[in-house]
Amino acid sequence: MGACEEPAAQEDATAASAEAEDIEAEDKAKQEEVKKAEEQAKKEQEEQEAKEAEEQAQREQEEQEAKEQAKKEEEEKEKEKAKIEEEERKAKEEEERKAKEEEERKAKEEEERKAKEEEERKAKEEEERKAKEEEERKAKEEEERKAKEEEERKAKEAEKASVTVSQEQAVRMAQDYLSYMAFSKSRLIEQLEFEGFTTEDAKYGVENITVDWREQAVIMAQEYLDYTSFSRQGLIDQLIYEGFSKEHATYAVDQVGL
Repeated sequence: MGACEEPAAQEDATAASAEAEDIEAEDKAKQEEVKKAEEQAKKEQEEQEAKEAEEQAQREQEEQEAKEQAKKEEEEKEKEKAKIEEEERKAKEEEERKAKEEEERKAKEEEERKAKEEEERKAKEEEERKAKEEEERKAKEEEERKAKEEEERKAKEAEKASVTVSQEQAVRMAQDYLSYMAFSKSRLIEQLEFEGFTTEDAKYGVENITVDWREQAVIMAQEYLDYTSFSRQGLIDQLIYEGFSKEHATYAVDQVGL
């Protein structure tokens, strides 16, 4: 009986050991499965986190790009706005410049117009002043001429009233001499004095006849040439000797062809 019990015990022990090993193997397998499951879960968790991190990074990148794009667009808008404002500023400045130039041009034209009008006004005033002065001068001259004529008329009337018989005779004799001979004024006075008239009466007689003394010089020059020869200067000197002025003597010689 004892011998039979030992193998049975060994079998039981072996069976128990095998069962224990199976249980241990099963536990180990379970642990392996749990470990694998945990690793898989961890892996999936890591993958999920990586995916989420990637998605987050993608979102952040997209947000950053969107911000940069928005910033860029905003900057472009600001630039465009600044450009428009600058163009408007320049256009306004140009408009103001043109308006100022136009204003200055009009002011200059107005100034020139006024200056021209003032110049024309002064010129007109000066012309009117000169015309008035000329008119006044002529009126004064006319008045003086009339006064002189009146004075001369009165003097002649007074002179006629006081003319002596001797003076009347001197006038007649002076006319008689000139009717057949040429005389200078001074020689005719001397001739009347030679005829017995006083110097005063002789002068009166000569000064109260109508005579062209230049023509008398021409007549005398021709008379000299009719009976003798003269050089130009010699004839001029002879006429001066006869009492003619140098001017009348020269004129006479010119007229007779020397």
